[in-house]
Amino acid sequence: MIEEPYRWVEAIQNRREYIEHQLAAGSPIVGLSCADGALLLTVGRERQKIFEIYDRIALGGIGHPGDIERLRMSAIEVASAEGYSRSSQDVSLRRMVSYSMSPALKSAFEQIYGPPYLARLLFAELGRPGEPDLFVRLDYDGGFHTNGGPFARNMEPFAVVAGKTHAIEAMERFLRGQNFEASPLEDAKAVALDAWTVGHLALTHEFDDLPSPSEIAAHRREQLRNAAVEAALLDRHSRGPAVYRLLGAEPKPEEVPVEKSVSHREPLGLAEKG
Repeated sequence: MIEEPYRWVEAIQNRREYIEHQLAAGSPIVGLSCADGALLLTVGRERQKIFEIYDRIALGGIGHPGDIERLRMSAIEVASAEGYSRSSQDVSLRRMVSYSMSPALKSAFEQIYGPPYLARLLFAELGRPGEPDLFVRLDYDGGFHTNGGPFARNMEPFAVVAGKTHAIEAMERFLRGQNFEASPLEDAKAVALDAWTVGHLALTHEFDDLPSPSEIAAHRREQLRNAAVEAALLDRHSRGPAVYRLLGAEPKPEEVPVEKSVSHREPLGLAEKG
């Protein structure tokens, strides 16, 4: 009996290493605020990984497709139940993550005889008039990280997820050096795509200094030859409840043609590997 706690700790550590290895190659996701709303963007090849959750809430995820789908459906159920029992105005991303999503992932991670979730999620909530947008990164073990708040640091207008800690740190450093919060959508998409490129480079190369603009542009062109940009906007200027819009593929038309924006109810041919 004395050895059991140590066996549990060892099992948890092995589980953590396994999940980190499985997530390592996941295509990063960038979330940022701009003049037109809250933007989520990634690049991929095989499947959609940015989704609408509720009127003002969207989700992006890296990891196993089945686990992302299970967590997506769970988030929709939680938000819909709260909206039905109270009102749509009472649906809160902070409350949803803190009291529902985080405990569920923590429980699955610590029950060593059951499968954990192989997923890392990025939630975005469009701020109400006069309030900043909220981004929350939720990990497979239930831990979560927000882009700030009243009891922490000042709100940052961005958040990211990636398969490696170094990639997350590199993207955050890049975005802290950019000025995009008041930018129009097309400029914000270009910044988000450059941030994604920095994160993708950091998955395979550890560097102290950020890549140069020419290195970022070269790697971006190389990746977009065989992949597509997937982006969605929580539209700040929408007059109705449907504020979620899937966007065209590429914000730089001189490199790759831009597709026409489509409704989220239409089929989407954008995808992701990892």
